[in-house]
Amino acid sequence: MRGGARFAAFAALLLACSTPPKRGFDADTGGSSSSSGGLGSSGGFDSDGGAPPGDGCTDAARLVYVVSAENDLYSFTPNTATFQRIGPLECPTNGLATPNSMAIDREGTAWVNFSDGSLFKVSTANASCSSTSFQPNQSGFLRFGMAFATNGEDSTDETLYVSGLGGGGGGGLGLGKIDLDTMTLTVLGDYTGNLAGQGAELTGTGDGHLYGFFTTQPFATLAEIDRSNGATSNDQALDGVQTGSAWAFSFWGGDFWFYTSEGTSPSRVTRLATSGSGDISVVKGDVGGFRIVGAGVSTCAPTAPPK
Repeated sequence: MRGGARFAAFAALLLACSTPPKRGFDADTGGSSSSSGGLGSSGGFDSDGGAPPGDGCTDAARLVYVVSAENDLYSFTPNTATFQRIGPLECPTNGLATPNSMAIDREGTAWVNFSDGSLFKVSTANASCSSTSFQPNQSGFLRFGMAFATNGEDSTDETLYVSGLGGGGGGGLGLGKIDLDTMTLTVLGDYTGNLAGQGAELTGTGDGHLYGFFTTQPFATLAEIDRSNGATSNDQALDGVQTGSAWAFSFWGGDFWFYTSEGTSPSRVTRLATSGSGDISVVKGDVGGFRIVGAGVSTCAPTAPPK
């Protein structure tokens, strides 16, 4: 499916504000690529991907990671549209809790929110879990979308942002952030305009931008989010894209990548290109028999297309 010209203006704005001059990747993988599900030394990248040299990032930290409803962690290389299973999550949750959402920090560590509100750290090398002291349901944020974004265009400091998901109907509680030193959640504000009260998944970038994938009807909405107060702008309906029963998204290589599932069907991957005509198209109709409920990409990920 294609969105065509209606995305062009929005895409041009995103490209202008999100794509720095192209700079080469740091060649140092820090040993992570050999242990992260058998990734190769380059992880499918070449030397030009919009990340500064010497930024301390490994190739593994530049990938997208997804977690499935079946409790498995995968890496995803967008420019080759390939998934690689890393392993099952064996986090010590209470009862029948399942993965709800995920974010990836600059160290390449996954932070996974479960349906009971718990928050775990997960290795992207082998899917092993460790508990945190985070107390669920702070300010009503039990289940939430989540993403890291840097604190500015030229900063490597980052913040974990969360988007509170209410009960049924896709309702939301707005934007918050979690202090990872104290595990305290602070509410920043509700979304604005037509997106007030809506639920959202989040993705962030290494140049200080934060975006939401909103559960609007009949089609989902993409919007930029003000990191200080939750105000939304540049909202655009994603014609043909429905969040369905499981949804997540990421920003990688200058484009948006949406992972959606209808009912119990395997997830599909849809890409919104932010260059050229701003086309939206399905790049993978079936990810391989599983349903993606969370996606995470670190602020090390490229903000420009690798070549």
